[in-house]
Amino acid sequence: MKKIDFKNCLIMMIDIGFVYYAFLFASLLLHDFRMHDEIETVIQSFIWLLPLYVLIFILFKLYVSVWEYASIEEALNVFLAVVIGFILVNLIRISFNLSLQPNLLILSHIILFLLLIGVRYIYRLKNCFIHLLNRDENRIRTLVIGAGSASNLLIKELNGNKAILNHVICLVDDDIKKLGKMIHGVKVVGTTRQLKYLVFKYKIEEIIVSIPSASQFEFQSILKSCEDLTIKVKVFPPFYQLINEDCLNFSVNKIREVEIVDLLGRDEVMIDNLGLLDFLSDEVIFVSGGGGSIGSELCRQIVKFHPKKIIIFDQYENNAYEIQNELLRDIEKLDVKPDIEVLIGSVQDEFRLIEIFSMYSISVIFHAAAHKHVPLMEVSPKEAIKNNVYGTYTIAKLAHEYKVKKFVLISSDKAVNPTNIMGATKRLSEMIINAFNGISLTHYAAVRFGNVLGSNGSVVPLFKKQIKNGGPVTVTHKEVIRYFMTISEAVSLVLQAGAYARGGEIFVLDMGKPMKILELAENLIRLSGYEPYRDINILITGLRPGDKLYEELLMADENLQETKHEKIYFLRQKLIYLDQIEDYLEELNYALTLQNVNIPQVISKLIPTYRNLSMKEGIV
Repeated sequence: MKKIDFKNCLIMMIDIGFVYYAFLFASLLLHDFRMHDEIETVIQSFIWLLPLYVLIFILFKLYVSVWEYASIEEALNVFLAVVIGFILVNLIRISFNLSLQPNLLILSHIILFLLLIGVRYIYRLKNCFIHLLNRDENRIRTLVIGAGSASNLLIKELNGNKAILNHVICLVDDDIKKLGKMIHGVKVVGTTRQLKYLVFKYKIEEIIVSIPSASQFEFQSILKSCEDLTIKVKVFPPFYQLINEDCLNFSVNKIREVEIVDLLGRDEVMIDNLGLLDFLSDEVIFVSGGGGSIGSELCRQIVKFHPKKIIIFDQYENNAYEIQNELLRDIEKLDVKPDIEVLIGSVQDEFRLIEIFSMYSISVIFHAAAHKHVPLMEVSPKEAIKNNVYGTYTIAKLAHEYKVKKFVLISSDKAVNPTNIMGATKRLSEMIINAFNGISLTHYAAVRFGNVLGSNGSVVPLFKKQIKNGGPVTVTHKEVIRYFMTISEAVSLVLQAGAYARGGEIFVLDMGKPMKILELAENLIRLSGYEPYRDINILITGLRPGDKLYEELLMADENLQETKHEKIYFLRQKLIYLDQIEDYLEELNYALTLQNVNIPQVISKLIPTYRNLSMKEGIV
């Protein structure tokens, strides 16, 4: 049984009283507040007009809105209800020749509108006043950059949500026409050029950037102007970062702290959707390492191009299970719903892979499974070789034997003139698929790129955790520079490169400008509201085993060629014979069985450019 809403019943009774008093007051006003015969007619008319007004008020949802948050939309509903009431009463007056004067009807409905709208906004103002009285010193004095529709919703939601500590003190906007204007009682007090002064004047403790429609250049310019203020900055993500989300669904929950992606200055990646549909549609796609950072993002993006089936292959069941559940939720929104299957196993297990390849007609392989942590692999080089080298050889061999159409290896810029075991194993993986490409109908290709933001083991989550804990933030060397990409950007380009692959290519992604890790740490500290070296110290720890000061994208004898995509280049390796690779792998495999063997020295026989910076005898 539906509960009676006594609050709305009370409001309806008040509205009924307003109809009566509006007619009565209008009649008295027209006769200088003297009693007259027309008053009796007004009272009689009220009795039979009352059901009409109640019906109109209900139809226009005057008892559905939450009046604590009354806005223009609610006011418009009240206005339309009164106008329709006026029109219908006039029609009834004319049809039944009632003795109600037109000027009485006009005035009474004006009064009725003012009463109806007045009581509702007084109710809202009462709540705002209570909200202001309840403010205490624990609330965060907040400045909002942007005085558009997003800020309108932001201030409305913040003021209505007592659980949120932010209190918006003022607004800033670079549109001069908005200066002095008010949004929900909050004034636009200046432009972003005046930020430093305004932060000091209004004792601001936090800034929220709320311009989702800003271009990438505008967004980064605003963040740049906030860097030297040493107060916390939060952002409502701009639309160009919300490609896979509902951009129009505003919520305070979308507001987040500044991330490195906001500082990168990278253009939005454009991909050939039709080309990717042709590449992936109705195909069985196998993603090794499908539960990892890169592998899971590959699955997220592949699912949009109508594959027949995605096989998520990983040795860690928890990660694979999570991405499977995520994809199963997401495909409910798609017209074409691919089959999503998780298979547990290792790329080192040839018998497990044969079992899978025999069961499914796999069309495309994205090989993302690998050990990637540089310092850890320096300590355990044999494990890196088993997984990264022999795992790649095994799955590449089966791709050839089972006539897979395309094989795409996820490589790394660390494969170029490698100084660590991880990079050397990636270079060996590139050489292995090059050798198979020389004998196979399968098109083998590799894609090289640098550091991926947000991936497991990435430096950025470490910095954020260290900042949250009060420091120090650890940087290996003052001069270390790295290339960065977002996971979604890197994977989009990997898919595009896969579509371009005709066999034998190493695709190299445009990583943009490299960034000094020290500057990255300083910027993240500032945008978290702290001053580097004063509030949070930065500790230089020294280069780790296998680290370089800078990464390279090409070796000396490699020449890049352009593709149709401005951010994707490719090079072709000199053909390596499979027999040569297999002989070397046999020698390497024997070395793995020995106790006191210098693994870097063995690897350097096949990779002359490998320069191990921390040679150790008998590394296991």
